[in-house]
Amino acid sequence: MIYEHEIPKGARLYFGQSARLKRDIEHLASDLLYKEGFEEIDTPLFSYHQHHYLEDEKELITLHDEQNRKLSLRADSTIDVVRLITKRLGRSTEHKRWFYIQPIYRYPTYEYNQIGAEVLENAEVGEMLRLVLEFFSRIGLKPTLQISNIQIPKILAKEYGIPLEVLKHMDIDRLLESEQKWMVKLLYLHSAERIDDLLGIVPQKIEQELVKIKELADFVNYDNLIVAPLYYANMRYYEDLFFRFFCDNATLAMGGEYEAAGIEASGFSIYTDFVINRLKGE
Repeated sequence: MIYEHEIPKGARLYFGQSARLKRDIEHLASDLLYKEGFEEIDTPLFSYHQHHYLEDEKELITLHDEQNRKLSLRADSTIDVVRLITKRLGRSTEHKRWFYIQPIYRYPTYEYNQIGAEVLENAEVGEMLRLVLEFFSRIGLKPTLQISNIQIPKILAKEYGIPLEVLKHMDIDRLLESEQKWMVKLLYLHSAERIDDLLGIVPQKIEQELVKIKELADFVNYDNLIVAPLYYANMRYYEDLFFRFFCDNATLAMGGEYEAAGIEASGFSIYTDFVINRLKGE
């Protein structure tokens, strides 16, 4: 029996003080991004293309249009923004900096409010990271920052036979079984300052990617920072440097460098619902 007051698990309800807090956060973010030269875009709720970009298509809420073509509710905003700007609006605008404030939906009934930004033809992740740090500073939060590099898991999968599934789920036992002695050092590397200790020990290709992590960590100079070189993001489009902010088990924001529609880009998403929970002490 479903009572009249029930809402589906994972759905969001804001009212009174919490609704005002949500609106204040979104206003603060939009003000910050407008001042940084971004314009706003609001993408369609329905998409034909989402299945190309999620690692697990079972996360999509799917339905069909009037011609029985499969489509889904918006489960990710990043690629739709790039695709629509380049493929549909390309003749109408040359602007490269866009932000959005809108929800995404995951199977079966999960709703996540997002604040996100994308910069087309610019793979400079440091700029994205600076903006997210500014946002958290303005709202008075200091979550843990994790910096990773998706190239490292891809190198391990391609050249050393370590399945991405093992890295995605951080199967430590499988990783420790590796014949590569330096794998243990990568596994337990958490400090950017210790990256220098691995130079000359890990293969050159991995060394180059570790140096990128260290350079980004030095650029932001944030004292609540860890590195996770084996982390593999659950999105197909992330290609290189990647970051996320978290408190306890909740991811508050993530972003990085990626390629979409043949274009190098960078961007981030802030998960508004989890930010609100932290501000409310939940």
